[in-house]
Amino acid sequence: MAETETISATPDADEPAVPTRKHGVLRGLIKTIRPHQWVKNLFVMAPMFFAKDVFLTTPAGPALNLTVTSRALLATVVFSLLAGAVYTINDLVDVEADRVHPVKRFRPIASGEVPEGLARIMAGTLVVSSLTVGYLLDWRFALVALVYFVENVAYSFKLKKVAFLDVGLIAFGFVLRVLAGGFATHVRVSEYMVACTALLALFLGFGKRRQELEQEHAGKQRAALEVYTKPALNVALAVTGTATLATYVAYTLDPVTCEFFHTRWLWLTAPFTGFGIVRFLLLVEGKAGKGMKSESPTQGMLRDVPFVVNLGLWVIVVVAIVYRLRPNP
Repeated sequence: MAETETISATPDADEPAVPTRKHGVLRGLIKTIRPHQWVKNLFVMAPMFFAKDVFLTTPAGPALNLTVTSRALLATVVFSLLAGAVYTINDLVDVEADRVHPVKRFRPIASGEVPEGLARIMAGTLVVSSLTVGYLLDWRFALVALVYFVENVAYSFKLKKVAFLDVGLIAFGFVLRVLAGGFATHVRVSEYMVACTALLALFLGFGKRRQELEQEHAGKQRAALEVYTKPALNVALAVTGTATLATYVAYTLDPVTCEFFHTRWLWLTAPFTGFGIVRFLLLVEGKAGKGMKSESPTQGMLRDVPFVVNLGLWVIVVVAIVYRLRPNP
């Protein structure tokens, strides 16, 4: 059952009417840090996953590598909490614009559910605690995390208003996640992984902008949208989507990759990548399922059954090839 929301009928003259919610401040704080968006931080674990470090070979069979896995999980938590701080800061910066947005006006800070002062305290606490734990994990990891935070603050205050640069910075944030994961687990990050991550992030970022153009009052919400056009974004999506798939296929067929994994069958995962890219395009254009009617493409993708099933199959096949089909040493 949908939650009941009410809008004040007699707002102050100097303040816009905003919705109010009856549930607690704690729930509002949790919503503000966007736990549902933390799935993006799984990119932090990518270096460990593709370095064959998840499992160890023992006489009794494969065993979970607890040292590397725990470091990767902790690094992911650090980035998730740091991302929560960034989301909170972004909502504080955008509070007035959010109040005139048909969906974002229901965010806890914009609706008045979470006081702005309390949100500032939470953001500061998350930043300090995240960077402290990150430094204890590895100083290089902490440095990358700091760069990620500074970049996102700059994005929230100014750079998100610059068309195309805004999507470029989003992609850079994903690359930083991967680099941070490599430092946290002491795994070398390949050039292919950096390239695939950057291209995929650009593709998803342009998809988000394409979705936002469809939303009512989009121009009031994001200044950069006044520069974007559907034809330009369609071209950007086609180029980055094709480049992402081509780079991934090149990675699976590269002799160094085949030698590292002791198999030439990793290319079998490419069709799943291709399907995911095409499905995302169809969702953005509203030609598949219910389209992207949620606030972000991440939410839309994770609610689309075909996309989620395809992603799960991709993971299963990758694990089978990387950890099962290679010969015993």
